[in-house]
Amino acid sequence: MDRSLAALLRSLKTSQYPEDAARLLPTATNLLSRLSNPLNVSLLSSHLLSTDVLYPRPTDLARCRAIFSVFYTAVLRRIEDKQTASHEYSHSHLAKKEWIRAVVQGADEKSPRWRHTLLLGALLLACQSRDSEELPSDLRNKLEAALVTASNLALQQKDSEPNCELAVVFALNYTFPTLSDYHRAQVHYDLLLPVLIDAAFFSREGLEQGYWLGVIDYDVRQSSEQKFKWPSDCTSFRKVTEIKSRSLVSALGALSRLIAHSVDNVHDRLLVVHSTNRIAGFARNVATSWRQNKLSEIDPREESQFLDQETINKTLPVLLQLLRDTMFAAVIALRSVLGRLLCDGVLASDVNAPGLAMQSLHILRDTYFIAHRFGLTSSSQYIFVNFTAIDVLSRYQAQSENFLESIRPIEPGRIPQHPLDRMHDLFFLNSAEHFTLTVSPRLNQDLLFNAAAPYIDPQGDPRLAEIYEAAHSLILAILAAPQNAEVATRNVPFYVETLLQSFPKPLAARQFRLAIKSVVRIAAPPSPIAVCVPLMQAIVMDLLRERMSHASEDVLPPSPDFAKDSQPPLSEKTVFLLSIIDCLSFLPIPLLEEWLPLTAELLHKIQDPGQRQQSQQRLWDTLSNGEMDVERAAACVAWWTSRGGREHVMFGEHPEDQEYTMSGALQYDSKL
Repeated sequence: MDRSLAALLRSLKTSQYPEDAARLLPTATNLLSRLSNPLNVSLLSSHLLSTDVLYPRPTDLARCRAIFSVFYTAVLRRIEDKQTASHEYSHSHLAKKEWIRAVVQGADEKSPRWRHTLLLGALLLACQSRDSEELPSDLRNKLEAALVTASNLALQQKDSEPNCELAVVFALNYTFPTLSDYHRAQVHYDLLLPVLIDAAFFSREGLEQGYWLGVIDYDVRQSSEQKFKWPSDCTSFRKVTEIKSRSLVSALGALSRLIAHSVDNVHDRLLVVHSTNRIAGFARNVATSWRQNKLSEIDPREESQFLDQETINKTLPVLLQLLRDTMFAAVIALRSVLGRLLCDGVLASDVNAPGLAMQSLHILRDTYFIAHRFGLTSSSQYIFVNFTAIDVLSRYQAQSENFLESIRPIEPGRIPQHPLDRMHDLFFLNSAEHFTLTVSPRLNQDLLFNAAAPYIDPQGDPRLAEIYEAAHSLILAILAAPQNAEVATRNVPFYVETLLQSFPKPLAARQFRLAIKSVVRIAAPPSPIAVCVPLMQAIVMDLLRERMSHASEDVLPPSPDFAKDSQPPLSEKTVFLLSIIDCLSFLPIPLLEEWLPLTAELLHKIQDPGQRQQSQQRLWDTLSNGEMDVERAAACVAWWTSRGGREHVMFGEHPEDQEYTMSGALQYDSKL
């Protein structure tokens, strides 16, 4: 036996404290990479796995990572020594294949299976390094098979040692992308999935259920009369930094993909339901803990006003990045849950489908303050989860109504002061818009309409433009639902009056035009509104014309919430005219024939040439680009060609004062 090896083994055997044994690991790494006797290599590997002092209980992933690093680094060092060897004895004389076989021989019956995953995972991962030689296919298959077998056996024996399954999660998380499809299929996912969920979201090596968010509140202090401070040297920030640096959390993206793959492949469908419920419980803890934190009381747009520079530049970004990763991990898992639901008859049954969809939406709601802040609500994964869950749940009226009742605004009838409550209201409004066709007219009126009413107040805060838009969208969806004829008839006059009072503030031009067009379309015959209030469309058009006559021609300032809007700036008067033009496609033919010359006349009341030209172009698009049906289009063609419409629009002439006749025709007052 090599003298250095004998000394190392004696030191490992006599070590009484984990710290003393851990100091020997760099020596073990160096020695393992240069041993040339396969028996010595196996002996050292066996001792590294069987020496209990290296594995304190309960299992600590930091120590497991250190053992993993011994084998991983030994492989890399062999590669480096082979490439840069300066003398004969600088590295092992064993061939790579023989050396790996000798290392694997050390994973014997003297050590538990979960420790074997650290050795096998390290070898597989290191052999994928950029400078490594390609492993022979037979050896690679044996390594992959050994890792999967050891993982499955370790999961079956996970109750033998506290938290030993975390080592399996750690090893698989790093090596799973390197496994072939065949060996991935051999993993026992029914055992793995619950372990992954607990490790990622609930374990002390993961996100610890999210309770640490509430603890931050104790360290947020008022630094001046108006500003608050969360210092970087406080206990809670060190805790957040420590959580973010953990092995499972720093690799949360890969871990969430492993969770998603496990969801796709479990045989027991109830595990999918159980996992979704567990993630829902975690998301609920996150939302509750965040609310207990003073930082949640500050609107993101007001942070520069109420937080000091250290918090804005140093501590808060670390916390937000951790929250972002957390939310995205939950969404990735839900993507597979709902994908499995769509393809699995058992999960898609009436017993399981509404519950899974409802829990998915609860998770999105509880993490909405994160997704909204980072703009993740427009990501493809989030959109898939959100709309799929809504589509599934909307098939069940009773469950849809129960869900909407469970997330109803906390302060009905008024806008809450707490930013988190406003975020929940925004999620409610955006979600409820998709259920107006499903729920009863009573719920549409008593819950949905009344919940949106505070956010359509013309005197509202213009900084809440996004939530105002969501409220108007919900009301329009309520009015358009066929079963809500009575609700629509009762509320349309109030809503039209509110719209006209809400522009130009707090409603932006785009929102106002869309809302007006939607109301006119809803009131078009043969809708119930047209039956009960047959003059509604004419009234709306007359109100727009009247408002236009008193409107300003000053260009409206751009809305900060819609800064990316590509349309050029418009004046208030032009917006009213464009709203009138938008509505022409939905007017009955007699009313359309009345409003075509009126619209042409209004065009020439716009003094700004650029905005007048833009209005003319919009009118031409409306007449010619297919917005009209056949009968309306024929009426427009007749007006444009033979009734002086073209001249009226282009030159401002008044065709009613002229007589258009063929060349050579006789006038009515001719004596001939």
